[in-house]
Amino acid sequence: MAAWLGSYGTESFGEDVYPRPAAVVVNYTGLSEVYGNDPPTYSAVGMNDGIASYRTMERRISAIKANGTDAEIEIFDGLSHGFGLGTGTIAEGWLGRAVDFWERNMKNE
Repeated sequence: MAAWLGSYGTESFGEDVYPRPAAVVVNYTGLSEVYGNDPPTYSAVGMNDGIASYRTMERRISAIKANGTDAEIEIFDGLSHGFGLGTGTIAEGWLGRAVDFWERNMKNE
C-alpha cells in the first residue's frame, strides 16, 4: 500500500490530494510493478522469505534505480518473512538505515 500511495497519490484512492512522500519503506513485498513515478524506495527482505521473493524485490529496486530514482535494498541471509525490527537477527539496524535513507531523500526534495 505504501508503494501504491507513493506512486499513485492519495487522490487515486478517493482522498484529498496530499503531498507525495519523500520516500517509502516497502519491506518483504511481492509487488513487482514499477510505474516510472515511484518515490525513492528502501526495501528489506529475508533471503528465505517464502511469501515475498527477494529476487522480485531486487528486480523492482533495480528498475526504480534505472528510472533515476534513489532506491536501496537489504537482503538478509537466512531470514524468512516478517522479521519485524530484526532484533537479535542479522537484520537488526535496518530501521535506522531506512530512516537515514528517508532523511537523505527529504533533503533532495
